[in-house]
Amino acid sequence: MGRLKLQSGIKAIEEEPEECESTSSNKAALACMINSEVGAVLAVMRRNVRWGGRYMSGDDQLEHSLIQSLKALRKQIFSWQHQWHTINPAVYLQPFLDVIRSDETGAPITGVALSSVYKILTLDILCLNTVNVEDAMHLVVDAVTSCRFEVTDPASEELVLMKILQVLLACMKSKVSVMLSNQHVCTIVNTCFRIVHQAGTKSELLQRIARHSMHELVRCIFSHLPDVGNTEHALVNRGSSVKLEGIGHDSEYNFGNKQLENGNGGSEYDGQPSSVGFASNSSTGLVTSVLDENAIGAGNGKEATPYDLHLMTEPYGVPCMVEIFHFLCSLLNVVEHLGMAPRSNTIAFDEDVPLFALGLINSAIELGGPSIRRHPRLLSLIQDELFRNLMQFGLSMSPLILSMVCSIVLNLYQHLRTELKLQLEAFFSCVILRLAQSRYGASYQQQEVAMEALVDFCRQKTFMVEMYANLDCDITCSNVFEDLANLLSKSAFPVNCPLSAMHILALDGLIAVIQGMAERIGNGSLGSEQSPVNLEEYTPFWMVKCDNYSDPSVWVPFVCRRKYIKRRLMIGADHFNRDPKKGLEFLQGTHLLPEKLDPQSVACFFRYTAGLDKNLVGDFLGNHDEFCVQVLHEFAGTFDFQDMNLDTALRLFLETFRLPGESQKIQRVLEAFSERYYEQSPQILANKDAALLLSYSLIMLNTDQHNVQVKKKMTEDDFIRNNRHINGGNDLPRDFLSELYHSICKNEIRTTPEQGSGFPEMTPSRWIDLMHKSKKTAQFIVADSRAFLDHDMFAIMSGPTIAAISVVFDHAEHEEVYQTCIDGFLAVAKISACHHLEDVLDDLVVSLCKFTTLLNPSSVEEPVLAFGDDTKARMATVTVFTIANRYGDYIRTGWRNILDCILRLHKLGLLPARVASDAADDSELSADPGQGKPITNSLSSAHMPSIGTPRRSSGLMGRFSQLLSLDTEEPRSQPTEQQLAAHQRTLQTIQKCHIDSIFTESKFLQSDSLLQLARALIWAAGRPQKGNSSPEDEDTAVFCLELLIAITLNNRDRIKLLWQGVYEHISNIVQSTVMPCALVEKAVFGLLRICQRLLPYKENLADELLRSLQLVLKLDARVADAYCEQITQEVSRLVKANATHIRSQMGWRTITSLLSITARHPEASEAGFDALLFIMSDGAHLLPANYVLCVDAARQFAESRVGQAERSVRALDLMSGSVVCLSQWAREAKEAMAEEEVSKMYQDIGEMWLRLVQGLRKVCLDQREEVRNHALVSLQRCLSGVEGFQLPHSLWLQCFDMVIFTMLDDLLDIAQGHSQKDYRNMEGTLSLAMKLLSKVFLQLLNELAQLTTFCKLWLGVLSRMEKYMKVKVKGKRTEKLPELVPELLKNTLLVMKARGVLVQRSALGGDSLWELTWLHVNNIAPSLQSEVFPDQSLEQKKDETGKSLASDETGSAPSNETAA
Repeated sequence: MGRLKLQSGIKAIEEEPEECESTSSNKAALACMINSEVGAVLAVMRRNVRWGGRYMSGDDQLEHSLIQSLKALRKQIFSWQHQWHTINPAVYLQPFLDVIRSDETGAPITGVALSSVYKILTLDILCLNTVNVEDAMHLVVDAVTSCRFEVTDPASEELVLMKILQVLLACMKSKVSVMLSNQHVCTIVNTCFRIVHQAGTKSELLQRIARHSMHELVRCIFSHLPDVGNTEHALVNRGSSVKLEGIGHDSEYNFGNKQLENGNGGSEYDGQPSSVGFASNSSTGLVTSVLDENAIGAGNGKEATPYDLHLMTEPYGVPCMVEIFHFLCSLLNVVEHLGMAPRSNTIAFDEDVPLFALGLINSAIELGGPSIRRHPRLLSLIQDELFRNLMQFGLSMSPLILSMVCSIVLNLYQHLRTELKLQLEAFFSCVILRLAQSRYGASYQQQEVAMEALVDFCRQKTFMVEMYANLDCDITCSNVFEDLANLLSKSAFPVNCPLSAMHILALDGLIAVIQGMAERIGNGSLGSEQSPVNLEEYTPFWMVKCDNYSDPSVWVPFVCRRKYIKRRLMIGADHFNRDPKKGLEFLQGTHLLPEKLDPQSVACFFRYTAGLDKNLVGDFLGNHDEFCVQVLHEFAGTFDFQDMNLDTALRLFLETFRLPGESQKIQRVLEAFSERYYEQSPQILANKDAALLLSYSLIMLNTDQHNVQVKKKMTEDDFIRNNRHINGGNDLPRDFLSELYHSICKNEIRTTPEQGSGFPEMTPSRWIDLMHKSKKTAQFIVADSRAFLDHDMFAIMSGPTIAAISVVFDHAEHEEVYQTCIDGFLAVAKISACHHLEDVLDDLVVSLCKFTTLLNPSSVEEPVLAFGDDTKARMATVTVFTIANRYGDYIRTGWRNILDCILRLHKLGLLPARVASDAADDSELSADPGQGKPITNSLSSAHMPSIGTPRRSSGLMGRFSQLLSLDTEEPRSQPTEQQLAAHQRTLQTIQKCHIDSIFTESKFLQSDSLLQLARALIWAAGRPQKGNSSPEDEDTAVFCLELLIAITLNNRDRIKLLWQGVYEHISNIVQSTVMPCALVEKAVFGLLRICQRLLPYKENLADELLRSLQLVLKLDARVADAYCEQITQEVSRLVKANATHIRSQMGWRTITSLLSITARHPEASEAGFDALLFIMSDGAHLLPANYVLCVDAARQFAESRVGQAERSVRALDLMSGSVVCLSQWAREAKEAMAEEEVSKMYQDIGEMWLRLVQGLRKVCLDQREEVRNHALVSLQRCLSGVEGFQLPHSLWLQCFDMVIFTMLDDLLDIAQGHSQKDYRNMEGTLSLAMKLLSKVFLQLLNELAQLTTFCKLWLGVLSRMEKYMKVKVKGKRTEKLPELVPELLKNTLLVMKARGVLVQRSALGGDSLWELTWLHVNNIAPSLQSEVFPDQSLEQKKDETGKSLASDETGSAPSNETAA
């Protein structure tokens, strides 16, 4: 509670600063508190003999000034009437501070005084509007930092040191700390650091506390950075003039005592440490030297410009932070001064100092954060000095240091990455990528720390994108993203070893990157829509910058273009390494070099392209050819040697190619170098010749020092002597030459740079070059959460990633690792689908299917139980089907593997038995598209084997009941608990897979994927074999066919896409099957179902669908016979449902052929006739297109002996009834059509009618009397029922010839020739036939009489009558016919006479008809002529009656003759 109260107190003070204490009681309380502190100090002083004795001695001399001042304060405090904040704090602080400063007091007294000051500081007596608070704070700091005391025993000394730390920390933490000047803050830090240093020889506790205080101080100071305004303009200008000489030279801000002496002359800090424990230098060990190196400013480089005095005395801000930060960085440099390069150090080397310094630096960065970039001097410290040290300590053997370095870099990435592009690249290339692989000699611990750090970076969502955009897509940078991704996938691979923590760690990193991509998918801007890059012509692209690095619509195409160029350059480099000339030609061809080569573009190619063979580049640059010399000079011009040491410049220059061996070439190369160097750094050298000579000299020195064959090495004096008078006739400064000499001796210039793209070491010269480059490099692109570049990035890493995750999944044994891998797989699937990378998704599916164990040849006893016990297999199975359901749109060849899994589950009886039928039936519920049946229903019914499919105990329950059943051949034991549990798990797994929805939801699949799924099903079903295939294969084929039909039905809108494949597959089955079996049954009925379902929706496909039914006609006889009835029922159902949708003749032909076949099939004919009835009754569905076909089918039913005669009669009625349709069509045609169309239509109708009567003629010869006679009646009806339409005369002649006469002749043949057994009661039939002839002839007499061939026709009629008159049935004359024929003939003659057709003409040759008629008539009935024409007078009479008769007949004739 106290803390809460205190805080609210602080708040109150902040809010009402003008009255720090509101009540008099508060005043009194503070007075009491100070009084008690005075008492405490005096009490301790009295215990000491020196102070106590003098006080008691009764001398005339007054008390010691320290005691006096304390007592005086005691007198005053209770008499102050004013508010506390109006009282100068110096008054009540000074007595305590005097005690602290006094070197006469012992440690206990000093300690109590320090505690009193601490108490005053922490009680918030001081606030910002207290009088003279600034001076008071300065007094406190000065007194405490120059604290003096006598050391009596180590413990009390440590206590005082602790209290000093406490007070200094309280100063920094108090509200008024903002009043402290830069100078004082530096002093506080310096004092703290000295205590840290001294604590090295003291107790562990003091060491810990000192270090903790230092941390707290740094945190306090740097947490103030965000509040500091950007006002230090003076210092910004100055900061920019600071130049660092080189990495080996420590350029220190003069932090420490000297500074204190300048800024604070009154400090006694550096007095003799006679009796003073605090400033004692007696401590030994590393830290002493550290302290001396740093605090005393013994740097061996140029002193950096310190800040002005007036800046140091202003309230603290950036200047002191720069000083402190610089001091912390210089603590890292100490290691170099001690000659301990981090490469060679071992963990035995005390890692203390660097670790301590790095911890402080980390705190400073955490708190300063993004504000640092507002202060150029701080930023440049981080960019150069700090990062340079981090690069070195990164390679430290100590995992602790490495871990701290990585934490700092991660913080820097978070806050300042935009300012540290090349530094980050260097860190990843030279530290992380080197350490994380064992091949560079890193220990396992180092590898692990580096990998952990990398994974932390990968967990930053935008890290990899930014690496890719800024480095991989920058021509002059390395491919950090690619290298890191490869490193992760390689490190995740367990090669010949068990899975270790390292593998899992790398996997986590990989999956973090992949999941980052997957999360970005929803945020729009998928990169796949970017247009491909095309280079039309060469433009100098090396140093092009983007117009706007913050607008993705600008920078995304820019970096994609750069990446494209970079890739092409790598190919170019490869060509160049094989043949330089062809390589350059290739680059010209791809517009990466201009058509006419110019020196600058070739120089840039050599300078910035990674992977070139440096020997070839060196040979090219050293060549004497004029173009090569120009290229060499341009090449040298790409370097920036501003303010660089000559040896550093030379190292950089010679790193980019191999210096040729011949002296002229070396000369040319060095001339170009010297010219460029002198142009940029003319400080010491008089001219470029001096630079050339000195460069030569350095090369020679380098050979001399580092070539093993040179036994007598050159000394420093030799080197200086060799270089006399080269600087325009004068000597160069000795220390300048000396420095060069030592630099070369220590560090060889490598004239054969390492080839290839290993991860280089960071050398001092490379660092200087990096700092130069970083001024010119392109701006850092900050990525947001949209997926701009993910398509390209994923394309690079997907292959290795899938492989790595798969291998880990394969080796893993723990469920959480499985889950990690599965998450990775799902993320890969999501990205592949969203970026339309079908190949990747297929690869993934292939990998996953292997893990389901479903595709392994089953060697296990009980595969179902094994699957239930295998967690990995079950997880993989669920994942495969999750991917198939979620991302099926983008699966192509992967469907085959998925189907293999489904078929395996099917074989094991693990599929819900109704997967396929559910899938198909779903489309019947199409009114409610959301209604997929839940898989559980089908599981419970799974033990019902599906009809007609021979399946071994199909379904899961069936399988299980086998396991449980005790009455099998061999007695089985009861399943154990474990077996039951395994079964249960298997069940649940299959339920989670939702296998059925792959097919029920196939209507939502994209076309390409759907087509592939259908092809996969056809492929999985296998080619149907003639002969016997194994029941298992047939089962598979049936199942695949069911699924195929299901997806066909589900995708009726896209039937065109699937139809070809489905049809061919069914056709193969139908044509290769010779015996009835489940497969052919499925095929035929599946085909019929497809037609039934799709006809209503796909009019344009109706013909094709119906044509497919012709396959049924191709069935083997045995097969057809077995299924005939069901087929007919299906066809019947099809017709009834879709008659209106069948329009074409072709479609109807298929239907009617199917129906006709059934006419002679005992079981099927009923259904077939039913369908025909449906089409023909009342002409319901008769059309010109199907008329002839239906009549033909009806004829077949009429002739069929299967079933009752009654059905044949009904069939005849259907035929004769159809005439009505003909007259209706004729009527409609006349009303609706143009004349030409009408005549065409009449012609068609005539042909149909002719086919109808021809059909009936055939049935007239039927053996069954009832049918035969009914056929004649029907024929008569059809011949006389044509009032509705006019038939051309020619058609009637055809009709007489082909139908009536033929029928009469055939009937006669039958009557005379066949035994009575076959044909009963022929006489009745003949009579009917005769009547039909007479009736039809008379009806048509008027038209026929007009014809030229009438005579022939009439003779035909007479000759038939004559034959019928004399016919013998069974060898006997008939009774009825001799009576009937003359009567009919008489009637006919009378009508002919009446109509004037039969008259005697006197004209010559005109009466052949008359003659011939009587010739025949007399053969039949001689008496008829006299009866018809008795005598002339009678003739007259008859003539009149004939006329009236004729007029009657003709009166009614128009109704017959005129067509509707």
